[in-house]
Amino acid sequence: MLGSITPLGERGRGQRYLVTITFFLIGSVVAGAGIGAGLGAFGRAAGSHGSSIALGSLAALLALGLTFDLGITRRTLPSVRRQVDETWLVRYRGWVYGAGFGFQLGLGVATIVTASAVYAAFAAALLSGSVVAGIAIGGVFGFVRWACAAAGALVRGPADLARAAGLISRLDLPARRATLVAQGAALAVAIAVLAT
Repeated sequence: MLGSITPLGERGRGQRYLVTITFFLIGSVVAGAGIGAGLGAFGRAAGSHGSSIALGSLAALLALGLTFDLGITRRTLPSVRRQVDETWLVRYRGWVYGAGFGFQLGLGVATIVTASAVYAAFAAALLSGSVVAGIAIGGVFGFVRWACAAAGALVRGPADLARAAGLISRLDLPARRATLVAQGAALAVAIAVLAT
């Protein structure tokens, strides 16, 4: 579906790509920052900020997430079983479905979760115990979700679409590996800090 939000797809629907992708960015960052702020505030009220317990909890969640992502548990991540509604593409104006899709993806858990890094990001916002840190964590999360959709910006014709689909297919495994490495690195840093 997100492959449909390209200059080619928007032109075919009589919409303007720049408007759609801008509202996608706004929706995604606002949703991520909003959920991050709420989790940060909740963590502050619960007293989770600045403690080795919070860092240890994050390390444990990162390790647990890696067991899911690496297939060690032989179970899938807990997740809702829904995606954004593709009929919005023909039912609404570009800015509406751009903002709506962005908001849902920026929330992280409103659609299928395929990597535990989604949960880890929001656990970090909660365990930070800070509204400001929560906004930053959630906002960056929303921006990254938007960047995935914005990758279609160069699709101006059918040949571009075929090339982009091939590129995305080829980058899937390296992107998953990079996410695992980043998550493992975050776990290593958390353990190192706890050990000092």
